Amino acid sequence: MDTKYSEHPAMFKNNPLGFLLSILLIPVGIGIIILLIWYLKCKSTLLEVTDRELVVERGLLSKDRTELSLSGVRTVNVYQSFFNRIFGVGKIAIFTAGDDAEVEVAGLPDPHRLRELIKQGQEAA
Repeated sequence: MDTKYSEHPAMFKNNPLGFLLSILLIPVGIGIIILLIWYLKCKSTLLEVTDRELVVERGLLSKDRTELSLSGVRTVNVYQSFFNRIFGVGKIAIFTAGDDAEVEVAGLPDPHRLRELIKQGQEAA
């Protein structure tokens, strides 16, 4: 399988104000803890799109892996705030058969490209 998209959520670009607030809190000691937890959360989430499936892996010590066939994806929603649009990131919600999103990942770089890759994979299937 050919991997067409493989990204971790962006840290600064997804929430620049939260990032700056954390930096300002470093002298107090809280900022380093917030940044470390945030960094680990971002790096322990991975979204990959291949030519046939979408895979989301979450977790640092224990892993949660969700695999979706691109042919089973019904809807892909992209959410972008003002700052998200400026920095080129967004939240993706992927729906299959139910009313609730099967997968939601925030802070992904180039979310519109991701949506197009999923649509291309659906057409190819």
